[in-house]
Amino acid sequence: MDKLLITGGRPLDGEIRVSGAKNSSLPILASTLLAETPSVIGNVPHLHDVTSLIELLGRMGVEVVIGDRMRVEINSSTIKDFTAPYELVKKMRASILVLGPLVARFGQAIVSLPGGCAIGSRPVDLHLRGLTAMGADIEVKNGYIHATTHGKRLKGCRFVFDVVTVTGTENLLMAATLAEGTTILENAAREPEIVDLAECLIAMGAQIEGAGTDKIVVRGVPALHGCVHEVIADRIETGTYLCAAAATGGRIRLRDARPDTLDAVLDKLVEAGASISTTADTIELDMKGNRPKAVSVRTAPYPAFPTDMQAQFCALNAVAEGTSTIIETVFENRFMHVLEMQRMGADFTIEGHTVVCRGVPKLSGAPVMATDLRASASLVIAALCADGDTLIDRIYHIDRGYECIEEKFLALGAQIRRVG
Repeated sequence: MDKLLITGGRPLDGEIRVSGAKNSSLPILASTLLAETPSVIGNVPHLHDVTSLIELLGRMGVEVVIGDRMRVEINSSTIKDFTAPYELVKKMRASILVLGPLVARFGQAIVSLPGGCAIGSRPVDLHLRGLTAMGADIEVKNGYIHATTHGKRLKGCRFVFDVVTVTGTENLLMAATLAEGTTILENAAREPEIVDLAECLIAMGAQIEGAGTDKIVVRGVPALHGCVHEVIADRIETGTYLCAAAATGGRIRLRDARPDTLDAVLDKLVEAGASISTTADTIELDMKGNRPKAVSVRTAPYPAFPTDMQAQFCALNAVAEGTSTIIETVFENRFMHVLEMQRMGADFTIEGHTVVCRGVPKLSGAPVMATDLRASASLVIAALCADGDTLIDRIYHIDRGYECIEEKFLALGAQIRRVG
């Protein structure tokens, strides 16, 4: 099993390109099931989660052609099977995103209950309740969701999410595009990736208003056609590299970025002492060699501070001047990286859903283990700030969400390599 060996202690300095967003690519690739003609999706990142979803589409009989720079052409008219089997879905819980499109267009789906990161309970009951409200007949048996419309179109409805759910919003948004009548989704998630999905669906001929707000209105149409769409920049990858540069006292310039999707993160980095300048598609951060100042954060749904950046700010606060608190409100069980950083000398105390961080001048290299996708990224940042060598095990988590992570950090001057 691959590991990352990192020798820390030097500031990052350089320029890299931001990849396309994983959390946009997955629902957008699933949305091509709705189209009666082929679609071409560009700026797709080459990640394990993406290849897992492409493998799932291929298993269903969908024709997928991958071109240069992961430009993906998808023709769902060749579909033969409406089943998403456990052996594929267990690799990545976002596979649940095929459920809405399959039921909406083909009137049937058998989808395994999802697996994915071990970061707490993320039930799919809201997906199922929403589809039921649209007229789907749903039964869960033997670990599989069996959904059918008995040959009828889904019906538009008003559905209020009990809690904000990104994949739930995406699944019902996609299903509503082919439903008969108007669907109103209330308390919908507002993430930029949902706006990106909506723009792709609109390019397919969908009628959608309000994406990016908590109320999305979808007027169903009889059919959708293929489109050409470019995935937006990955805001979490962007934030991760910015955090790494800030934690090491370095300087970074990011190309093909979307600073307008990162207000909460950029504000916290400025609070940590970073000098930041942006254009429409670039971000420059400069710490001028200074140690970061401690910053307290509280995670919440977009546009507040993202839960997917919590672990990276733990790493920054581990070496920051002062004491801070990090409060996790979105997922339980998402502080496993804290225990690994304590092995490196971080002074952390976990109190329920809060971590109290007392910054130390330096961490020490140690063998550590990644426990989920964003935790693994935080351990890379901690390793870059540490004296000596850090060996990070179970880095298959990193490959689920970060494209060419070693190459990008090498371009920034890090000492990092993959070892067997």
